[in-house]
Amino acid sequence: MRTPALMIIGIVFAPCGWIFDLTSTVAPDWREIRSIPGQSSDTFLQQGIWDICKGSDSSRTIQCNQPDTAYFQTQIVNIAKGMMIASLLVTILGIAVTAGGIRCWTDNYSWKIAGLGGILILISGVLCLIPIAWYTYLLNSITASGTDIRVGYCIVLGYIGSIMEILGGGALIIGMYNLCCGKKREEEKQYPVRTFRNTLTPRPAIRPFDVISRASDVSSVPYARESMDEGDFTRPPKTQSYKPNKMNNISCDSDL
Repeated sequence: MRTPALMIIGIVFAPCGWIFDLTSTVAPDWREIRSIPGQSSDTFLQQGIWDICKGSDSSRTIQCNQPDTAYFQTQIVNIAKGMMIASLLVTILGIAVTAGGIRCWTDNYSWKIAGLGGILILISGVLCLIPIAWYTYLLNSITASGTDIRVGYCIVLGYIGSIMEILGGGALIIGMYNLCCGKKREEEKQYPVRTFRNTLTPRPAIRPFDVISRASDVSSVPYARESMDEGDFTRPPKTQSYKPNKMNNISCDSDL
């Protein structure tokens, strides 16, 4: 059986987003600081949520594990650590559940299981997006040793990864929603709800005074009684009086 396009989008976007989020979490470049007092103009600091590295454009050498207690005690840095790790774990769980629903190795797949995995992947994308957006908003407010503060590549990778996870999880959820709506439509087609309307109008009730008024109206016509007498077969016919004919008084030869 051919795998639906929504499942393909979900199962491809989720691992790709997880890789971007993992790189964003581990790499020490959430922001870059230049114009550091007492340092050369080409010296820069790359600050992440786990480590700080110092480098130079001229020598292209980077030294990590730079101390900065004030930076690592910042609230947003500690929150970003917890939420990024939670996002990575939830994404792995969502991918595992989705793989069980898609079952690429068989001909049968389950939209319900894949949709549950999509919900987990969508949540993981939101968990990654919140600290990334919050850190970007507070980029210039966090304690820094230099005056030139720039956005690091980890922020960009974090945005890309979280959006891909949200899109992948949303595609799986839409597929599950379409399945539920499709089943509902099939049930409505198989068992349609029939409504019957009473199209027969009730006959008006005949009241006694209506009958009397109708009879009086019929009898008021001049020829109504004669027509009733002629058409009434329940009465005996009228006897006609015998009128003698003048021809009967003339004597014939037979009488002689």
